[in-house]
Amino acid sequence: MSFRKVNIIILVLAVALFLLVLHHNFLGLSSLLRNEVSDSGIVGFQPIDFVPNVPRQAVDGRHEEIPVVIAASEDRLGGAIAAINSIQHNTRSNVVFYIVTLNGTADHLRSWLSGSTLKTIRYKIVNFDTKLLEGKVKEDPDQGESIKPLTFARFYLPVLVPSAKKAIYMDDDVIVQGTKDCHHQCCSLSMVWEVVAVLLYPIKHPNWEDWASLRQLKVSILTTKKCKSYTLSISGDILALYNTPLKPGHAAAFSEDCDSASTKVVIRGAGNQYNYIGYLDYKKERIRKLSMKASTCSFNPGVFVANLTEWKKQNITNQLEKWMKLNVEEGLYSRTLAGSTTTPPLLIVFYQQHSTIDPMWNVRHLGSSAGKRYSPQFVKAAKLLHWNGHFKPWGRTASYSDVWEKWYIPDPTGKFSLIRRHMEISNVK
Repeated sequence: MSFRKVNIIILVLAVALFLLVLHHNFLGLSSLLRNEVSDSGIVGFQPIDFVPNVPRQAVDGRHEEIPVVIAASEDRLGGAIAAINSIQHNTRSNVVFYIVTLNGTADHLRSWLSGSTLKTIRYKIVNFDTKLLEGKVKEDPDQGESIKPLTFARFYLPVLVPSAKKAIYMDDDVIVQGTKDCHHQCCSLSMVWEVVAVLLYPIKHPNWEDWASLRQLKVSILTTKKCKSYTLSISGDILALYNTPLKPGHAAAFSEDCDSASTKVVIRGAGNQYNYIGYLDYKKERIRKLSMKASTCSFNPGVFVANLTEWKKQNITNQLEKWMKLNVEEGLYSRTLAGSTTTPPLLIVFYQQHSTIDPMWNVRHLGSSAGKRYSPQFVKAAKLLHWNGHFKPWGRTASYSDVWEKWYIPDPTGKFSLIRRHMEISNVK
């Protein structure tokens, strides 16, 4: 056999091998695509819209993708829009919003996003199938309010964000406040004294029990030789919350009620609802068998950071559903429960098994009478404001609603409008 024929045979074999490898890769790609389609069709959740290719010039490429999950119901859609706007405006991080809603709201939400300055955000709209809650929740005539299905979306985070290792969940009645940064210019003394006023707040209000929380406020007041004035920095980028350290084995980090600025608040006649006995019925044998101290400090699940790898490893979603079903059968929640029925199962599952976030990332109860006692300086220093409670900032009587309204974007469709009987000035400028 001549040398020329040998070369031809080798070339033919090489081409055949190349075609074989190429065919194998196409099969692998086809299989991958099939898997992605099947993942998106998990029972109960159906992706509706995804906008992943918006300009990223303003995004710091060094940061990993930050998934932020927000539920958006039709009657509270303006709240979700304000929350998203405040987060997007005050970050340079690579944020992707996972907006959980019902089918009837998707078109309205899409029109609002595309018709406003939020058209450049990266987002995914996911439909929540209410059939998921069958046998797990029941109407309580004593509560006076119907069950809100979307409040349970937080129980299904690994399904909502299947490819993420970590995520942030936020209620729709929050706003994130911006970074106040004077590192490169001389700050006025008035700005410095605003922070000093916050630090002296417990002295002004001796009953306030949150001095330890204030010490976690990341504020620096430094004298500079250049301008003989001061520099001030308060971080408000969502990246700081996302980077909350979670202890090994912990699937989530919350803000504990005993450490919050609204400790021991009386809520709608339910008593001091800041510990476990305010949420669970300790007369029930099943609750007593858990050996959870009734005086244990509760936490607020309206804002939290989740380690989704640990969440899936511990089957947190299955555990939560188990306690939801048991409550339907046995009535395990406190009869004086005021607020969302999502809190009790979370308290059980995460009992002494959760980390904590900086309390300034969940300054809450602005939706109750307690919010009225916050000073303008304290509100201004908060990184995240939370209007949990009966009064919402898009309504008439919530505290500091004008602060929230700075982030509200009017509905281009005209379906959602603010309820304003009179304008209240909070002096927060």
